[in-house]
Amino acid sequence: MHQKRQLLLQQLDKKLATYKAVQQQQPPVRGWVHTIRTSLNMSLRQLGKKLNISAQGARDIEQREASGTISLKALREVGDALDMQLVYGFVPKAVSVQAMVEARATALATKIVMRTHHNMQLEAQGNSEERLKTAIEELRDELLREMNKAIWD
Repeated sequence: MHQKRQLLLQQLDKKLATYKAVQQQQPPVRGWVHTIRTSLNMSLRQLGKKLNISAQGARDIEQREASGTISLKALREVGDALDMQLVYGFVPKAVSVQAMVEARATALATKIVMRTHHNMQLEAQGNSEERLKTAIEELRDELLREMNKAIWD
């Protein structure tokens, strides 16, 4: 099961890598729809006609996009009207999905090991730094091997 999960993560990272190039790209302040429409010298009336809505309806679409309240369906429809294709995706904030999973597993393993260590210290049975490091690594590896759902709690 571990190898299958690893392969799935690697395939996901490969798919998402194509979006990395646009990760830093910020949408225009007034939104893509407005920017593209005005760059094409298209009026709100003309865009509305292509969408079978009024000019005011087209303006509302631009405003909803700029405010982040537009639906993906509406953006797809506008894209079609502009002879463009909507493309969207997710990009991990970490280097990769794999790195994100490893960081979560490490954080959980550290929390568990340190909680146990704290209890043992109260009983004057604390572990050495090296033993703590090893215990965290072993627990992290186990969490990763099992892809334990507790990683996401």
